[in-house]
Amino acid sequence: MLNYRNEPEKMPSYDGVEKNYRIKVNANESTLNLPPLVEERVINRLAMLAFNRYPNEEYYSLVEQIAKNFSVDSAQILLGGGSSEIIEKVFHAFGGAGRKIVYPQPSFSMYKIYAKAADAEGIPFDLDEKFNLDVDAFIKKIREVGASLAVVCNPNNPTGNALTPAQIEKIAASIDCAFLLDEAYVEFYGQSAVNLVKKFPNLIVARTFSKAYGMAGARVGYMIAQAEVTRMINKTFMPYHMNVLTLAAADIVYQMRDEFIPRLQMTIAERKRMFERLEKLSGVEVFPSETNFILFRLDKAEELKNYLESLDIGIRYFSPNAFGLKNCLRISIGTRLENDEVFSAIKNFLEEGK
Repeated sequence: MLNYRNEPEKMPSYDGVEKNYRIKVNANESTLNLPPLVEERVINRLAMLAFNRYPNEEYYSLVEQIAKNFSVDSAQILLGGGSSEIIEKVFHAFGGAGRKIVYPQPSFSMYKIYAKAADAEGIPFDLDEKFNLDVDAFIKKIREVGASLAVVCNPNNPTGNALTPAQIEKIAASIDCAFLLDEAYVEFYGQSAVNLVKKFPNLIVARTFSKAYGMAGARVGYMIAQAEVTRMINKTFMPYHMNVLTLAAADIVYQMRDEFIPRLQMTIAERKRMFERLEKLSGVEVFPSETNFILFRLDKAEELKNYLESLDIGIRYFSPNAFGLKNCLRISIGTRLENDEVFSAIKNFLEEGK
């Protein structure tokens, strides 16, 4: 008989199984692969790799690029397998038995799982009915429970709304514990709080290549914090935890990040267009978004999800047990043609009373 420790059996799990829908707008991915010129450069770079060597050169090349872009020292940057690994390591560094980690809900579902994995007590803080965060009450909660870590996803997933940099600064200035700011979708928002790292030693900013740069399959992210913080969190990583293929590809993508600006602009424009169209549908409540997705609510949410799947369109449906998300659906922004087809299907469903 295999003698597991007690924790794995009690752990919540994340369902990452994905179907290859004809139109796939359920996972907040980029609908497009790399721009052709970027793809060509990546392929050329991969052909030159020394697979027999550990990826030191590739790791530090990307670190130095990111540090230069944000005008910080390279000692303030850590890389990880997507921002998800960065977040997991931050939870590990500040978690532990008897420690408390405070985060809003609904928000990124992995926060609950990471808190449990870190042997810490996860304390969710409820957003209001419009998914707004009461900053003063959030600060009060963090202080009351004596949290070792506070977390905010900004813009927030899955709701799409965002705090201003001034609100982020107020939180950072008002709490004594570590403060993790998850900026996975910030490129679609345009208002990062990363400059506050210089001012607040408790602030840690996590970013990803998965969304704006269309590298969800490569798994690469990074964090920015003061050097002493990155030094300590770095101790939670295994040696050579990033592979040379991912690092080399990300290095090229970051060098050529301006190639992604037209795509970002297209996504933002399409998000606004889809929001306006969905908002006109009877019986649909649409929530403002600063991301590459839109959250909306309607009475027949599960039926709509099933109808769209029958058309081979994948959309995100939330369990009725998910806090605050009853009858909610989330749709990622695709190409204009994809968005038009998805909208037409939603409109037909409502008009035909399916």
